[in-house]
Amino acid sequence: MAVLPIKFTKTKRDRLAQVLWVLNWISVVTGIILFILGIFLKVEINKRQDLMAERQLQSVPNMLIAVGLIACMINFLGGKICYDCVDTNKFLRWKLVMLPYIICTFFFTLSVLVGALMCYSMHGQLEEALTVGLRDAMRYYKDTDTPGRCFLKRTVDLLQIQFQCCGNKGYRDWFQIQWVSNRYLDMSQREVVDRLRSNVEGKYLMDGVPFSCCNVNSPRPCIQYQITNNSAHFNYDYQTEELNLWMRGCHQALLDYYTNIMHSIGLTVLIIWLFELSVLTGVRYLQTSLENVLRQGDPECESDGWLLENSFVETARSNFNIIKHLGKFNQISSNGDPNIDKPSTAHYGPDNVPLKPLPTAS
Repeated sequence: MAVLPIKFTKTKRDRLAQVLWVLNWISVVTGIILFILGIFLKVEINKRQDLMAERQLQSVPNMLIAVGLIACMINFLGGKICYDCVDTNKFLRWKLVMLPYIICTFFFTLSVLVGALMCYSMHGQLEEALTVGLRDAMRYYKDTDTPGRCFLKRTVDLLQIQFQCCGNKGYRDWFQIQWVSNRYLDMSQREVVDRLRSNVEGKYLMDGVPFSCCNVNSPRPCIQYQITNNSAHFNYDYQTEELNLWMRGCHQALLDYYTNIMHSIGLTVLIIWLFELSVLTGVRYLQTSLENVLRQGDPECESDGWLLENSFVETARSNFNIIKHLGKFNQISSNGDPNIDKPSTAHYGPDNVPLKPLPTAS
């Protein structure tokens, strides 16, 4: 029994072919949208790749770019097929192509769905990459005279200003690293020397943060040094007063930013997948209805169209048997004839004429 059969008249078949022709061209546009979304995501990731550890973050944008290009090609071909299917005679040239085309398009729509799911599953990789990347960027913040790292100070400062954040998890992260280079420390001051000697690793640690952590909306002048020393500032208590620093960590700020982008792209790709699936369903109905027209031999007659000629269970069983028979055929072909490699016991005379075997002695 066919799955979801629909009866089509000649007028309905022609109208279906025309609608599918338009929808395939719309699908070409959706392919361009997928390509643009992939490029946009790739640019956004590359823009801050210095703040991320080496992870497989490029897999999602690369897949969107590839899927977008394939969508343009597949739907362009689908538009041509649907345009010719208005004429039953022109359908003959595509009769042998349509079923492989539908199968390929089905697997393509699955890849679109996989791309949408990857957008939602990227959160864990992104979180780990940002944690390690921001930690290393803060560690090398002071290395402005080191080749390959001299730009990190500017990168981190711009990040904290643009995203209104401070540190990795919070402003206290700056207390645990030396973010001022030794070349800018006055070694003639006893306080500086004592601070360096008091640290096991010889680092100059202090309860201060870079200027980019300052909250520009605060009416009070920014307190970026001796943050935990109440006596160093007038009318100040760091435990009860809201500091004039950005409270949110840059890890969370970037994670929220990229998560919103990924969810928006994922929703768009999911909508495109549903649209592509509906177009594929229409093409399948058009193909089966036109094949039934050819069986009946009357281009003006009514014909049935369906998604599957048999039920899902019967179709699965039939495909399994086909694969099973192909496996047995390949096994037989690889084993070959069992008598091929056996040496022949026959004796030949002149002109390759086989001789009769000699009688054995009784």
